[in-house]
Amino acid sequence: MSAISPSRRVAFAVLRRVFEDDAYADRAFRSAADGVDPRDRALAQRLAYGTIQRVRTLDHGIEELGGRPVAKLDAPVRAALRLGAYQLAFSEVAVHAAVNETVELVRAAGLERAVKFANAVMRRLTLGLRELVEALPESTPEEAARRHSYPDWVAEVWWRDLGADGARDLMRAQNEPPERAVRLNARRRGPVAGGERDPEIPGALRVDRIEDCDLAAGFVWPQSRGSQLAGLAVGVQAGERVLDLCAAPGGKATQLAETAAEVVAVEKHPGRARELDENCKRLGASNVRVVNANALKLSDDLAGFDRVLVDAPCSGLGVLASRPDLRWRSQPLPELQLELLVAAAARVRPGGMVTYSVCTINADEAEAVVDAACESASLSVDTTLADEWPRFRHESRPEFLQTLPHVHRTSGCFIARLLVP
Repeated sequence: MSAISPSRRVAFAVLRRVFEDDAYADRAFRSAADGVDPRDRALAQRLAYGTIQRVRTLDHGIEELGGRPVAKLDAPVRAALRLGAYQLAFSEVAVHAAVNETVELVRAAGLERAVKFANAVMRRLTLGLRELVEALPESTPEEAARRHSYPDWVAEVWWRDLGADGARDLMRAQNEPPERAVRLNARRRGPVAGGERDPEIPGALRVDRIEDCDLAAGFVWPQSRGSQLAGLAVGVQAGERVLDLCAAPGGKATQLAETAAEVVAVEKHPGRARELDENCKRLGASNVRVVNANALKLSDDLAGFDRVLVDAPCSGLGVLASRPDLRWRSQPLPELQLELLVAAAARVRPGGMVTYSVCTINADEAEAVVDAACESASLSVDTTLADEWPRFRHESRPEFLQTLPHVHRTSGCFIARLLVP
């Protein structure tokens, strides 16, 4: 019996938690990898997250070459074969290690009767899986979704919004590792080593790794450049009162607090509100007041703000690279987003501004929501926003901003700034 490496044990455990228990990948990984050596931990994360992202393509290959529907396999066998298939199709690990340890994972799960089957399937996959995957067509949304491992509806939305070439480029980009970026905290400057400053987004630093000591000291906040752009686009001026309507975990609230006189940060869920408060304290944002409340049912005294940020819940189609399981659980939220945007407008003084941002790439949750809010709440678009950030001007709606992973190499975000009459 061959030994199973710690990295594959962890990855296997994560896959089972995600696909059998509907657990979130990041939480499942933290639990499974606790106490594991850093090198094994890094490989485990690559294997687990990569398998989760590519699972649709992997299942297709297993069924084509293995000759049995994946859905009919015992859950541990299915998880082991998916993990082994990922290594063969999308990594450079040794073939014999991928095959042998896949078989041993099945054996360790107590399924001795399935060991020969797993071995036979893996042997077949070694002979043709990579070639099968590379030859998959991508001329239609459905074909591209299978080749790049996305739900059909996501491919259809991107095909509609970006065209065929843009959709395919975006699919490829969001199967690659995400950028690693931090925001330098102006409140607590410290000796942050290394990194590359972004020439266009003040305070943004691209790094090879995020040091725990810098996080603990509050010197930096992990935040993609696209997300940082959304905070900057609010355009806060010194002395202003700002409302952050969907504030947890606090990246943008603390960013706004670097300039504003006061930031009221609203979070509906008690646990996330506590986390938000802790993060504000660690970052030294003493002018942030956390309010645990429903953003649609705020008390009357929370009004008359100079600016409001609505960083709304969304389908997250712009952050799929950093959240491997999100593509399989994502859903658009245009009705809630419109409610939040209209509610935000009621909290702003006359002549104030509302900034709307979502970390998704879906016109139904972006342009369409803003258009509907402008009509129902008599808002108007501040067209100077795109003049301030011309590199990120939305291609088809130039009054807005949009970051795209395959173009700007950061998370995908949509940003609009609206004037309240």
